[in-house]
Amino acid sequence: MITDEIRNKLFTLQDKKYRDFQSKLIPTIAIDNVIGVRTPDLRKYAKELLKREDIKDFLNVLPHKYFDENQLHAFIVSDIKDFDLCIKKVCRFLPFVDNWATCDQMSPKIFKKHHSELLKHIKEWLSSDKTYVVRFAIGMLMEHFLNEDFDIAYPERIAKIKSDEYYVNMMIAWYFATALAKQYNLVLPFIENKCLDGWTHNKTIQKAVESNRITEEQKVYLKRFKF
Repeated sequence: MITDEIRNKLFTLQDKKYRDFQSKLIPTIAIDNVIGVRTPDLRKYAKELLKREDIKDFLNVLPHKYFDENQLHAFIVSDIKDFDLCIKKVCRFLPFVDNWATCDQMSPKIFKKHHSELLKHIKEWLSSDKTYVVRFAIGMLMEHFLNEDFDIAYPERIAKIKSDEYYVNMMIAWYFATALAKQYNLVLPFIENKCLDGWTHNKTIQKAVESNRITEEQKVYLKRFKF
């Protein structure tokens, strides 16, 4: 089966030192579930696999055992050029995503051309009770809806998310810091009015202050609102 073939291939690409390093960055995944394949090798392999008719068998077998299989899955899905097929595979896979890296590195290119259709799914994902489904939804709003398709309703929706999950709150902070860089005047009131919980609010300011896209004057002003 292709699933066995893929796993065997991943082990031939294994770098144990990289596995040990990588495991420290992904504390939610046990080291025994990390093979240790470098990202460029995974991306290259994903492009090869996408051409195969039987790749659907790998994509349909969930959950995967290894982090590297999840990464490979994310990269394959990200390269699907048909939106309907891509969104179907994303929705199927998302509930099984169990770490920040796979969540953040899954970024389908085809989404750029289908914002209206994507938005419907983002609204559904934001209501999920699964950490990485919510994180992915926020990430998609950050990636696709902070420029010409920006709407103040999006940060308003995100600001209402109340979570005890570190990886959700960190993404909220990342979203608002990026939003400040791109839509400063519209997003600033969320900081001035302290609409986020204390930790996320302070993390947002920290990330904004560290950004090269925020002016020094803006940074000084933002610091005034730290808890």
